[in-house]
Amino acid sequence: MTTDTEEPTLTIDELAAQAGVTVRTVRFYGTKGLLPPPVLGPRRVGHYGREHLARLALIEELQHQGMTLAGIERYLSRLPPDLSARDLAVHRAVVASWAPDAVETVTREELERRAGRPLGDEDVERLVAMGVVRPGDDEYEADLGLLRLGVGLLDVPLSQEAIFAARKVLLEHSRAAARELSRLFRGEVAERDARDVRSLSAHMHPLVVQALLTAFQRSLKEELGEWLTRPSGTSGSD
Repeated sequence: MTTDTEEPTLTIDELAAQAGVTVRTVRFYGTKGLLPPPVLGPRRVGHYGREHLARLALIEELQHQGMTLAGIERYLSRLPPDLSARDLAVHRAVVASWAPDAVETVTREELERRAGRPLGDEDVERLVAMGVVRPGDDEYEADLGLLRLGVGLLDVPLSQEAIFAARKVLLEHSRAAARELSRLFRGEVAERDARDVRSLSAHMHPLVVQALLTAFQRSLKEELGEWLTRPSGTSGSD
């Protein structure tokens, strides 16, 4: 497994297997410019990294939303070309948030394919504890909208208690923001036709999600920046 700062190590066969697509599909996306070219190694063998895997996951999510190939090309062309795997995962999370909840019953093998990596018993237990996966007799119920996020958290150097505490904070504050925004929008559409209300909701949902995500990213960056530049021995309340 690679990280954002490691050299690409996946062959095209390994990339296709982890992404759950065919080698032919990977090559096709490459010719269409949807995937950046691989890094050429010895004997001119192409090697791929996590950015390629994350981009394939984003393409899959865009297809799941019903976007055409031309639409996917336009969407990806507007993204900065040097986005990291983490940045691409954020974009995929935003896209996935537009869709209704997607819970599927999958085998352990399918769960690992969707996760894009092998999962040990401890990994699965942590995903279950996060509420991303629910075990059955021989299969699992997986929230596919949260699966990639949960898998990403498996590699975060935080205790499980810290992750749960962060989840609680995010849920509480996002619920409060959603309640206030809902109250605001209800006031705007109270006198409108039901069809107009549905249309407004369909248009506002992705915009609000993107706005909240952008605002949160900037706020978190500012908070972390202040914390990292603060002289040692001082606290945030000083």
